[in-house]
Amino acid sequence: MTAGVALAGAIACGYLVGSVPFGILVGRTLYGVDPRTVGSGNIGTANSFRAFGRAGAALVLLGDALKGALATFAALRVFENPWVAAAVGLAAIVGHNWSVFLRFRGGKGVATTLGVVIVLSLWAAVAFGAVWLLTAAITRYSSLASMLGSAAVPLAMLALHAPEPYGWYGVIALALVIWRHEDNIRRLIAGDELRIGTKNTR
Repeated sequence: MTAGVALAGAIACGYLVGSVPFGILVGRTLYGVDPRTVGSGNIGTANSFRAFGRAGAALVLLGDALKGALATFAALRVFENPWVAAAVGLAAIVGHNWSVFLRFRGGKGVATTLGVVIVLSLWAAVAFGAVWLLTAAITRYSSLASMLGSAAVPLAMLALHAPEPYGWYGVIALALVIWRHEDNIRRLIAGDELRIGTKNTR
């Protein structure tokens, strides 16, 4: 097997792992609810909290984060190459955002992004979590907390002198998060974004 074929296979595996829609699996299996019919319609943690409550949201968060972490960890162990690990981690995020199991629709990739970061740099993950928690506590906007937390990752990678591909991972992952939050940004500007814990069936 050539290096190119092995890399393509690893990226494809990362995408498939990322495509597993834990929000829908948890919702339908344990609660009989499809999160796409509740609140913002997103399959991620914040909307799962509205649809299922804390326990269900925690399971979704864990599952979505594990997708990114396991795919990245496996790539790092097998290839021992930071560029490959970063690429596979990004593939997992793409899988979550545009899942092959959901006709190339999906979530916003925040928890999966965090899972990848935990493997690449634990301190960068701590920075993400600290910024997310602070922003969420002050504003109660999960979307804003997610974007600012994601923005902390490339800055933390730079400050920590992390390997170059990890810094690029942070930049590209941030771009993906902002892209997927385009509607949230509009609602934030308009002042009608859903806050954490809001029960809304729109």
